[in-house]
Amino acid sequence: MAGLALVADVIAANPPSQPTPRSTPQFESLLLTRSRYNRLLLSAYVNGKPASLIVDTGCPTTFISEKRRAYYALKRIPLTWDFPSQVPVNGTLNRLALARSLRLGMLNIVDVPVVVANLAGPETTSHRLRENEADGILGADILFATKAILDCQQQTLILNMFPHMNGRAPGLDFRGFQRVPMYVSAGLNLFIDSSINGSPARLMVDTGSSGTLLHRPFIDHLRIPVRETRFQSAAINLQWEHVDVARLQKFSVGMVNFAGRHVGVTDLGGLVPPGLQSSPPVVGLLGAEILNRHHGIIDFGTRTLYLSGQADRSELTPRRRTPARAGR
Repeated sequence: MAGLALVADVIAANPPSQPTPRSTPQFESLLLTRSRYNRLLLSAYVNGKPASLIVDTGCPTTFISEKRRAYYALKRIPLTWDFPSQVPVNGTLNRLALARSLRLGMLNIVDVPVVVANLAGPETTSHRLRENEADGILGADILFATKAILDCQQQTLILNMFPHMNGRAPGLDFRGFQRVPMYVSAGLNLFIDSSINGSPARLMVDTGSSGTLLHRPFIDHLRIPVRETRFQSAAINLQWEHVDVARLQKFSVGMVNFAGRHVGVTDLGGLVPPGLQSSPPVVGLLGAEILNRHHGIIDFGTRTLYLSGQADRSELTPRRRTPARAGR
């Protein structure tokens, strides 16, 4: 999915997202909205038509809902391109298509390969557990290509209009933040080191997951008690899984301590590498609630996660029966 062509057009009318005062000629800072289920949404244009996209750091590629394929007039990948017609997503093949234009504020990205998939979740899910379906997902491929900076608490996405040029995005002050290096896999997943009840572990940084989720076999291995809930979790091409809750006596990322934190526990077998024998093992997803409460700032240019040690106490508590989505 490499080789995106970035074209910075000067668009005078009807920008798809409202720029913030931090925007400069090199950096476009766009306001995001937070959905009912704690996902960050960006207003964009796909082939000239408005689209609502989930900003999902746990999704390696950009997606468009299969229900919107005809509306956005997505085309087949040209035969002259060295791209497959289908790509595997969580064990299932999905069609690859071409968006001639993806406009994010003043930035227009041309000839973007996108995966077309069902984003609504399993059809057996009751309507009351569903959120209004987004038109697509803005994935890590675009975020890396634009050297984006995502401020999860301030709900802003800063794009480098000219990523080949050096420069510092305006309005960012990391004093008082803990700097946590992120490791990037060949599949463009972001991982950070953590410690859970004294055991070293890695977590995927996933803004698409409304809550932090840990893999059930890992929790069983540590013999951490769990409490049953009515929550469910799902991902693209995967069935809904029941989610329990565990209270972690010790939980930290870098120097930031989350002692006493409640986290979701579910089967993440379709999302994390099989087995827990790697050192350290990948055991779950660092989700939106921690990234919001601890003012997570994700810098794709430097591959760094910034976290505040002071939690934001104004964060609303999660609603009952809200499904926690488990990334991709």
